[in-house]
Amino acid sequence: MKSSAISPYIALMKLRVVELLLVTTLPALFLAAEGVPGLKVTLATLIGGTLAAGASNAFNMIIEIDSDRLMGRTSKRPLVTGAVTEQAAFLFASALTVISLTIFKLFTNTYATVLTAAAIVFYVVGYTIGLKRRTAQNIVWGGIAGCMPVLIGWAAVADKLSLTAWLFFLVIFFWTPPHFWALAIKYKDDYAAAGIPMLPVVATMKSVEKQMWWHTIGMLISSLGVNYSEKLPWWCWLVTVVLAGGFIQQLLRIGQADGAKAAAKLFQWSITYLSAYSLLLVVAALLK
Repeated sequence: MKSSAISPYIALMKLRVVELLLVTTLPALFLAAEGVPGLKVTLATLIGGTLAAGASNAFNMIIEIDSDRLMGRTSKRPLVTGAVTEQAAFLFASALTVISLTIFKLFTNTYATVLTAAAIVFYVVGYTIGLKRRTAQNIVWGGIAGCMPVLIGWAAVADKLSLTAWLFFLVIFFWTPPHFWALAIKYKDDYAAAGIPMLPVVATMKSVEKQMWWHTIGMLISSLGVNYSEKLPWWCWLVTVVLAGGFIQQLLRIGQADGAKAAAKLFQWSITYLSAYSLLLVVAALLK
């Protein structure tokens, strides 16, 4: 099959979004293994997780094809342009789901497999169908799906979940709303045109900013909770506080005149925070 025929299907998976999920899976694998996890379970978790997230994103695009047509940033997605039919996209997403769950079942364990299936169902049914168009808090609760790779990675190695796993879950739970609301500020008009009640569309900037602060505080406390649970050395605490300081510095600028520009910088810094903190945990696991 030519690359031009494959690329629309790859686009359905939204691999740039999946990258962040893999970034948070890695420290879960290393911390659960208390060092370097086995190659088989690592590859199975990362490949299976990529396919599961890709399936979820493809199902999401099928469900949201009408709203994607109304939004500038999504108007070139393969279903909107006709590069892929809805039937073909459904078959592709279904195949990815089956392959992903099979990989988890064969190469990890039942616990990780069930958590993966739950993550797919929650993202597609719970968030995309149930929450996204019904509440301004959609991403708060819908973001749980994005927290699941931590639990999946931990379960794949340990076949159980620890306090640290749940605390890292909370880091991502609290991180997600400021991260996504920053993007929603930038594309506020797009979401309004599509009738999607993202918080920046239906609330004042002051209210959005206040809720961002609460979630950012929750993120920092949860991050320090992970450090405490894992008995990480002082320098890990220092790095965590410095990273959080950068996050807070960007958040302070949201209320200024050019809120959209500040929001774009906060969005980028949020990615830096999660990536750097995840790397920190991997390094800490290797040095323990």
